[in-house]
Amino acid sequence: MAAADGVAALASTEPPDIIVADFNLPNGPNGAEVIAKLRDKFQCVIPAIVVTGDISTRTLRAITSLGCTHLAKPVETVELLGAISQLLATSKPVVVAPAPIAPPETVKPTSNETLSMTIFVVDDDVGIRDTVREILEAHGWLVETFASCEAFLAAWRPGREGCLVIDAVLPGMDGFELLARLKADKSTLPSVMITGHGDVSLAVKAMRAGAADFIEKPFGHDELIVSITHALEQCSESGPSPERRMVAAAHLNGLTPRQRQILDLVLAGHPSKSIAADLSISQRTVENHRAAIMRKTGSRSIPALIRLAVVAG
Repeated sequence: MAAADGVAALASTEPPDIIVADFNLPNGPNGAEVIAKLRDKFQCVIPAIVVTGDISTRTLRAITSLGCTHLAKPVETVELLGAISQLLATSKPVVVAPAPIAPPETVKPTSNETLSMTIFVVDDDVGIRDTVREILEAHGWLVETFASCEAFLAAWRPGREGCLVIDAVLPGMDGFELLARLKADKSTLPSVMITGHGDVSLAVKAMRAGAADFIEKPFGHDELIVSITHALEQCSESGPSPERRMVAAAHLNGLTPRQRQILDLVLAGHPSKSIAADLSISQRTVENHRAAIMRKTGSRSIPALIRLAVVAG
């Protein structure tokens, strides 16, 4: 079945055995978005290959988060057929179970109690500060902005309720140092870390430092609102409850020893190519394991998988 764009592909009434998609598509969603929507539509993890010459961090992250095989343009016919044959031989659509740990994908109505809280935005880029303020004030939140961690600390009074939106990389005290300072002061202020230098290892570091979420610039309106809402919902907790830890651990217990090994390397920030070299296996085998990890843990994205692993300890 062939389709010229994502709109035509999504009109399909029959689930494919495998998807081969260009990343940059005309008239709407990109290849990764089409794959995600087809999986949601048919409620199964369909093996997929994304072919693209775009090697930007944002594009590669989108492909990796879905557990897709990535082939760089121009791709040889033999290479493409080989990838298709291997995926068809080793994979089959698997019904997706509900993921109780996964974060909400859409913005939920915000309670009046949550809207009464203040969002503290710390970023040295005045354009980012102004844009975030407009987004958050339009949503009904009170907003205070600061150009540095030092300026925030000078104005901060313990006991105030709200959420900290903090850039990871700042002149002077950086975002990680500020989170450590607040933790040492026994502050329960929840936080969302943002950065233009995102990678998996940095996201793990942010969440281990106490951030409720980690998002990469440029981020969308809904993504920012969802992250802050998630953080505010956790503001009354000093850490993951024993129940949440048990549920998270149960999701990871279904992984094989090899998948746990690959998960550890993914969380350390190693790309599939490096993992394959370290373990003396093919890159496609690594990508198949990564897809299985996402499926078994019920994680719909790499940040969701990181949250799960951090909660599980």
